[in-house]
Amino acid sequence: MLYGIAAATSALLLAAVLAALLRLLALRLGVVERRRARAVPLLGGVAVVAVTAFVAGVGEWTDVAPLGPAAGRLLAAGIGVGALGLVADLWPPPTLVRVPLQAAVVTGAAALTVPYDELGPVAGAVAVGWIALATHAFTSLDHADGVMGTVAVVTAFALSGCAAAEVMDGLAALLSVLAAALTGFLMHNWPPARIVPGRCGALFVGFLLTSAAVLVHTGRAAGSSVGAGFALTAVATADSVLVLVSRRRAGRPLLRGAPDHLVHRLRRLGVTPQGAAVVVGVTGFAAALVGMLIDMGWVSATAALWVAGGVCVAVLALLRIPTYGGRHVPSYGSRLTVKPQVGPRVQAHLRVSKR
Repeated sequence: MLYGIAAATSALLLAAVLAALLRLLALRLGVVERRRARAVPLLGGVAVVAVTAFVAGVGEWTDVAPLGPAAGRLLAAGIGVGALGLVADLWPPPTLVRVPLQAAVVTGAAALTVPYDELGPVAGAVAVGWIALATHAFTSLDHADGVMGTVAVVTAFALSGCAAAEVMDGLAALLSVLAAALTGFLMHNWPPARIVPGRCGALFVGFLLTSAAVLVHTGRAAGSSVGAGFALTAVATADSVLVLVSRRRAGRPLLRGAPDHLVHRLRRLGVTPQGAAVVVGVTGFAAALVGMLIDMGWVSATAALWVAGGVCVAVLALLRIPTYGGRHVPSYGSRLTVKPQVGPRVQAHLRVSKR
């Protein structure tokens, strides 16, 4: 109990301090992206990955809170996935290269963590595919300040409770440390964000959460496993479905970024950035709570149908909000190139040259 409190407190404080330091480093190196016409430093995900790995590793090394083989493999694979995201943050490749490479790496990492001996080859392959898709859905939540972090915190806490109920102490400790690190990071990522997680943090967090959902529900009835897994990732699923349907109907490329996500549409309704993050976070909390109650057997798996109905209603309602056309809004996640400022003498010389 005391170690859990100390680990969570340490992860929160370390993530907050490290994120502040990495913000300065990102600004110095020019590792920024554009959000609403302002430059926001990347590298926030490095703080989440480093702090989660460090605090969880200390518990493993001291044998106070050993992770165990399954959680240890999950953490190692997550660090590898996060390293890929860091490379994409520092040297962003074209979308047609990044998306297939990202899918291949996440799929390979998922294949190393799925327990085939309990699921079997067919169910194991389905779980690997679901992890890859759900991880991409979580990364798409990082389109506005504070959204991905808020949803991830409530999901991590819910999954930690599920793991504790299944007596998976190592996995529960890892998820608790992740939730605390994300909370510390949110001190700098809350709108208006001073630093963002980037693909490093989004991939790491999404992979850990979706893979942990598979590990927690392995060996349970298929209905409760599917229902709980869907409820725990309902917000990310709703956002992905909304974007895919919207771009398909508009005849736009599916991989080209646009302001058509959940928060973008809430902002068009007049909701403030902070209010939009709160709305999405509360929705994620409600859905994650349903998933945890299904896992603990307090409600039946059919409760997930209410979550699915809510997702359908929300998607249909938000599709009616126009997002394309009108004044061009820069898409989130694009790298920002800042032109160097010139002095008055250079400006005078340029005016003379034009004459």
